[in-house]
Amino acid sequence: MKQAKVLNETEIKKLMKVCELTRYAERNRLIVSLSVLSGMRACEIANLRINNVLSGTNEVLDLIVLDKEQTKGNKRQTVVVSTALKKEILRYVTAKPQLLKRDKGGFLLRTQKGSFSSQTIQNLFRQLYELANIPQASSHSGRRTFITKLSENGVAVPIIQKLARHSSLSTTQRYIEVSDDKLYNAVNTVSY
Repeated sequence: MKQAKVLNETEIKKLMKVCELTRYAERNRLIVSLSVLSGMRACEIANLRINNVLSGTNEVLDLIVLDKEQTKGNKRQTVVVSTALKKEILRYVTAKPQLLKRDKGGFLLRTQKGSFSSQTIQNLFRQLYELANIPQASSHSGRRTFITKLSENGVAVPIIQKLARHSSLSTTQRYIEVSDDKLYNAVNTVSY
C-alpha cells in the first residue's frame, strides 16, 4: 500500500495560501489545520460538532472528545488540542459568529448542502492539493505529517501512538517517514 505524502514546511505554507484563495477560506484552513496540527482523519473532521471544540462559555477546549460514531474503529477517542490548533479554531469561530448561535450539537464544518461526509473531505483535500500543485498528497498527508513531525521533534513513539489514536505501535511506526537526511543526522548525534 502506497503511503500518503508527508508535507514539508514549504508545502504546508503553500497549501494554507491556497486555502486563503478559495471561496470558503476560513473553513478550508481549519480543515487543513485539524489534519496537520492534530492528525485528525477525514471522517473525524467531517463528524466534528461545535460542542466537541467549544465549551458552554464558547472557549476552545484543550481536548476534543469524539464519540465512537465520530471515529474510525467505532471507539471513543480523545484529540489533544495544541496552542496552534486552538488559534486556528478561534480564528474560524471568530470569522463565523453564527456558529455561536447554532445548536452546540450541530456540525462545526458545513457545506452549502449541509454537513460534510468523509468522502467530501477527501475530495476537498484532493482539490486543495491540486491547486497547490503538491503531487501524491491525499487526505491522509496531514495525518502522516503530524506523526512524522512528532517523531522528528524527539517525541517517544508510545506518546505518538496515543496522539495518533492507534491501537497498535506497529501502525504508528509505519506512519513515520524516514529519509536519508534523517538517517545521516541521526548517526551524527553519536560521537566520542
